[in-house]
Amino acid sequence: MSLVSKLFHGLKSGFLPSASRRSRWRAMANDIIKRSETLATLSDDDLAARGRRIRWDARAGTPLDVLLPDAYALVRESARRTLKMQHFPVQIMGAIAMFEGHIAEMQTGEGKTLTATMPSFLRSLTGQGCHVVTVNDYLAKRDAEIMGPVHVRLGLTVGKILENMEPEERRQNYAADITYGTSKEMGFDFLRDRLRLGTSPEDPGPKLRRY
Repeated sequence: MSLVSKLFHGLKSGFLPSASRRSRWRAMANDIIKRSETLATLSDDDLAARGRRIRWDARAGTPLDVLLPDAYALVRESARRTLKMQHFPVQIMGAIAMFEGHIAEMQTGEGKTLTATMPSFLRSLTGQGCHVVTVNDYLAKRDAEIMGPVHVRLGLTVGKILENMEPEERRQNYAADITYGTSKEMGFDFLRDRLRLGTSPEDPGPKLRRY
């Protein structure tokens, strides 16, 4: 969103930071919904082509915040076709907040898992992968299997990390564009990778391999 728009929402909310952000996110959410509605007439192939095109734009250097409105619109339309579910404005606002580095707190049943499909899709577009961390293996497996097709429809790959996986299987799943897993499994994989590289967890060392 442009500086002029940010100033507008700041002025509108009396330059209170939290109110200004909510005003801006609400306007962005409404714009994303309008964009997603224009995608309803596209064929599945055309929607997938849009997904490939936006991934190309990201890897060519277009900033992710510039791509956010179109990326989120694609995910919303993909979720409509795949899950028969659409992101509500409050979920889109939460997805914008997460992308911008804020904590988005949502109550049980408000659609946290669906909300997360938007920032995870956007963050994965650069080709560096995105990890979605949850609390247990059941949720990691469930979320990957239910939400994964939303991303696959747009041309991405999805993996999951579970407790009993062998190293080679872990490598294959970490190589996906989006990988679901638990903090415990991913944390221990990080430590094991550090030991293999001969560096301490505190030492940045060389670039991490993917399991």
